[in-house]
Amino acid sequence: MTLRAPHHQPAPASGRFTRRSVLTGAFALATAAALPVAAAGRAYSAAGPDIIACATWGARAASEPVVVLANRPERIIVHHTATANVTDYTKQRAFALARAIQTYHMDAQGWIDTGQHFTVSRGAFVMEGRHSSLAELRTGTRQVRAAHCVGQNTVSIGIENEGTYTSEAPPAAQYAALADLCAHICDQYGLAASEIYGHRDFNATSCPGDRLYALLPNLRRDVATILGTPLSDPEEDPVWDLVRHATERPAATVGEYLPAGLLP
Repeated sequence: MTLRAPHHQPAPASGRFTRRSVLTGAFALATAAALPVAAAGRAYSAAGPDIIACATWGARAASEPVVVLANRPERIIVHHTATANVTDYTKQRAFALARAIQTYHMDAQGWIDTGQHFTVSRGAFVMEGRHSSLAELRTGTRQVRAAHCVGQNTVSIGIENEGTYTSEAPPAAQYAALADLCAHICDQYGLAASEIYGHRDFNATSCPGDRLYALLPNLRRDVATILGTPLSDPEEDPVWDLVRHATERPAATVGEYLPAGLLP
């Protein structure tokens, strides 16, 4: 994930971008084999996954009121935290991660709260990020303004996945939790599974890492299977495609990381 300007600054106009990434050859086969099809044979619960609220993981209060927008999101954007691929899969580790991210976003970046809406730990714990994100997801009619992707903070839901997925795929349980969360978000907000993107689709960044980004076609298929809906093509906008290719996408200047000592 690449860090963005504070969410309260005016955001560039949003637009729909077309994915240009496909899985090919041996790499695609190896990647697909590395993770089970998360959706196959599983019943979908309309209640969605167990999402741990900010108060439960020990979040600080936001430094100013969180803005709730009247619109529904148009897409989901997947990130990775670019932190260590730890083998500590406990809830305690997940909570420590959530607190460290919030501390970094508020104290180092000057944001009012955690930047993303939700976080999925390597142990497959799903946590609320920015305050009020869970309450608005439950109603399915509004979204919280966030700070996870330049130009998309008022029209998308941002999901951070703990780990660095440049050359390593996420654990199977984490991937399954991500698929369940995406399915629930799509169900609540009336989104198609095809509207799941990576951070790099909108900003000049390596996020969510080559391996996780290459899994997004699988993720879309798995989410569609969970929901029992066909996988349609994403909406295309030729004008925005031309702008993106001409400008190499809006830049995000700083790589996501947590300073040494903030999180063991």
